[in-house]
Amino acid sequence: MNNRLDEALARTSPRLAPPRTPFASIAIHVGIMVLWCMLFARAFFLQGVVAWSTGIAYVIYDTLLLVFVAWQARVLLGPAGAAAITADAIAAGPVSQPTLGVIVAAHNEAAVLPITLDALFAQTRAPQQIVIADDGSSDGTTALLVHRYGLADPGEGRLSPPSPGYPNLRWLKLPHGGKARALNAALCAIRTDAVMTVDADTLLEPDACAAMVDAFGRDPTLVAAAGLLTPVCGRSPSGRFFQWFQTYEYIRNFISRFAWMRADSLLLVSGAFAAFRRDAIVAVGGFDPHCLVEDYELIHRLRRYSARERLGWDVRVIGAARARTDAPGTLASFLRQRRRWFAGFLQTQYWYRDMTGNRRYGKLGLMMLPVKAFDTMQPIYGLTAFALLLGFLFDGRFTIVLPVLAVIVGKVVIDLAFHLFSVYVYRRWSGDRTNSSFGMALLAAIFEPFSFQLMRHAGAALGWLHFLLGRRKWGAQQRTGLGAPRGRGTLA
Repeated sequence: MNNRLDEALARTSPRLAPPRTPFASIAIHVGIMVLWCMLFARAFFLQGVVAWSTGIAYVIYDTLLLVFVAWQARVLLGPAGAAAITADAIAAGPVSQPTLGVIVAAHNEAAVLPITLDALFAQTRAPQQIVIADDGSSDGTTALLVHRYGLADPGEGRLSPPSPGYPNLRWLKLPHGGKARALNAALCAIRTDAVMTVDADTLLEPDACAAMVDAFGRDPTLVAAAGLLTPVCGRSPSGRFFQWFQTYEYIRNFISRFAWMRADSLLLVSGAFAAFRRDAIVAVGGFDPHCLVEDYELIHRLRRYSARERLGWDVRVIGAARARTDAPGTLASFLRQRRRWFAGFLQTQYWYRDMTGNRRYGKLGLMMLPVKAFDTMQPIYGLTAFALLLGFLFDGRFTIVLPVLAVIVGKVVIDLAFHLFSVYVYRRWSGDRTNSSFGMALLAAIFEPFSFQLMRHAGAALGWLHFLLGRRKWGAQQRTGLGAPRGRGTLA
């Protein structure tokens, strides 16, 4: 089976067989960089607010995206309610009940693994199989699985018999090779129609599996589905700070995914909690171990294969499938996470550059991927705009600073409105009213441009450096939210 995945990956991955880059893609990517150079140069030759053209371009681009998302998500305000218009209501009723397997890839996650497993055992519709893909753990994972769950040590590279106390639980013991390889090994061992990937630090709500099964049962073209995630960062002052901002960032991001789903251009699912039609991901070769963001790259490959083979495959986000996940609670861990995410994003954007501006891929090629091309430079635009503003301020050039501040105030007002809109429609869509507050969303909108947003852009800038240097390691993450601080996981 592993050989089958390798062969399929070789056939479908542009990393292994790079296609010719079309002129449209080159023009889009180069044009965005040239535009930044031209706008940045204006700061040294012009006066007035136009000297801050880099910041104005950033504000216009971000505002246009907000308008697009709000327009697409407006359906959530309709009288029919979320149940009739979201991804959870694709057809009148389930046409089948596909079997569901869950893969929990874990490396040194003994501190948080019981939390994840307890949530899986408590599902209202239990998955037929749960496979712990133990990626060479050297902590207490072996003792935990043997003594607490009654699993027999199967030996490296083998799948254990079912647990006596939990008949759907099995243990796949592997040498340490990274998350993607662990997922692929489990994918070969599992035999269900749909496969859900759940990180070892993710806690599913009781109806999460049922929502995923229903979504796949209703829509035979559905090949990948994202659930909704709420970040948990710990109780320290730093953890509370990052949880505050990330909570509303996640809400906005999932509303954005809903918008792109409606435009048939969704590319992003969270590997911490996502489901896939097993036959589809086997057909394209599973997860690519050479990508820093294997879940994001896989969606590109599924979309590309579907367009080339005219299969009509779909990717959706499921509002009724919800979970909580451990998120960075310190500046160092936050920057490390965003560095890896952005480096992986650049990696994927480069590999799939032939799709950008390509009519063959429909809205994805003509709309979504050009937007992603601009996103590659968005943090550079944002950071240089902030640096120029500080330079103008320290140089006493108030004829520039004062109108720039007026632009920033206007953008903050727009962000305030969008934050409130996002929280409102997210509540209608997900039914979750416990993890958000309109008052805290307002405060986040006011302070975010001068704090959290700069940290996010800094992490992305580090991702550029990571990508250009060809680095693939991103270090250890300390669990501070759902698990005890001693729980650590190193990903590669």
